[in-house]
Amino acid sequence: MPLTRLVRNTFITALVIAAFVISYRVTEADFPRLFRDLPKGRQLLTAFLTPELFTRDVETRTVSIAFPIPCGAAPEEEAFPSEGPRLVTSVKCAAPLEKFTLEGFDLQPSSEVVIRWRLPDDRTMTAIRTQTDSKGYFSQEVQARPIQAAVDGIPSRLEVDTLTPVGRLKPSQTLKDVLDNMFVTIFMALLSTTFATIIAAPLSFLAAGNITRKGCLGSGVYYLFRSFFNLMRSYDPLVMATIFGFWLSFGPFPGFLALTVVTIASLGKLFSEAVENIDPGPVEALQSVGAAPLHTVRYGVVPQVIPDFVSYIIYHWDINVRISTIIGFVGGGGIGYYLNLSINDFKWNQAGTAIWAIVIVVWAMDFLSAEIRKRLN
Repeated sequence: MPLTRLVRNTFITALVIAAFVISYRVTEADFPRLFRDLPKGRQLLTAFLTPELFTRDVETRTVSIAFPIPCGAAPEEEAFPSEGPRLVTSVKCAAPLEKFTLEGFDLQPSSEVVIRWRLPDDRTMTAIRTQTDSKGYFSQEVQARPIQAAVDGIPSRLEVDTLTPVGRLKPSQTLKDVLDNMFVTIFMALLSTTFATIIAAPLSFLAAGNITRKGCLGSGVYYLFRSFFNLMRSYDPLVMATIFGFWLSFGPFPGFLALTVVTIASLGKLFSEAVENIDPGPVEALQSVGAAPLHTVRYGVVPQVIPDFVSYIIYHWDINVRISTIIGFVGGGGIGYYLNLSINDFKWNQAGTAIWAIVIVVWAMDFLSAEIRKRLN
């Protein structure tokens, strides 16, 4: 026996070690890379930790220079200016995808700089954002875009906008947009939880074994609704949001429907288990005096499960606020959709504002739901 136990334990240990080794390999874990790519992470974390809450009016000043692509497509600049706000390039023209250096002199000091291309047909294409120093200077490597050649001898131009904050601080447009989308998320979660409760509460009694699992018909009803709840719970909210999004076009309404379907299954499961865990005494007392089944449920079951039901509903509203954030990433509307757009546009400060709003709301919802559940118990 000791030898058999030793062999069994050794085999189990070997399986566990093998599972962890395989897990490490399939995840392609590279912990040293965390430190090698630390500069990238520092830049993102700095942006996320500095949300865009307040702003000032911005004064924009534009300086431009002709820059033909490719060379020979249009006349080049004869000479660069030597005084005043000006741009200087290391070459006067370039082939598509060729890199060159762009310098700005005597621009607005300590200001954000937006470098963009102005095409011959007057369309614009943003290239890079950077910052001037205290003397109004910047230097930036730029790659020539394979853009439209000169039209009627008019070349493409390099334009630089310097954005200088002026006036008093005021709430930023980002903060207003984040608050608007956060309200959408909160009330989308509230409405989906309400609709799901209205549907799940009566169905949960049909999925409770102590209520319906009596006889062939009752057992059939029990297994039918139990299977329905288990089946619907197996679908991830993201999958449901994608389905409704392609069905109804993306927005808050498909997100609301996806949350509602998933919440019906989740609350139905929780409600049915609460019904099954009631004290059978009041039910048996009502049945002993000949009370009808509906009266038995009304007076023997419902009073016992109401505190649990309310607690589950509040808790699930809290959960749905978090889930609706994720649903927004597939076009389900609300703060998640705004966060997705900000990340895709590389607007890290705006994304940081949205993340901080999510953290604050989730914390507040968690505190509120915990306090309400505490008072109900």
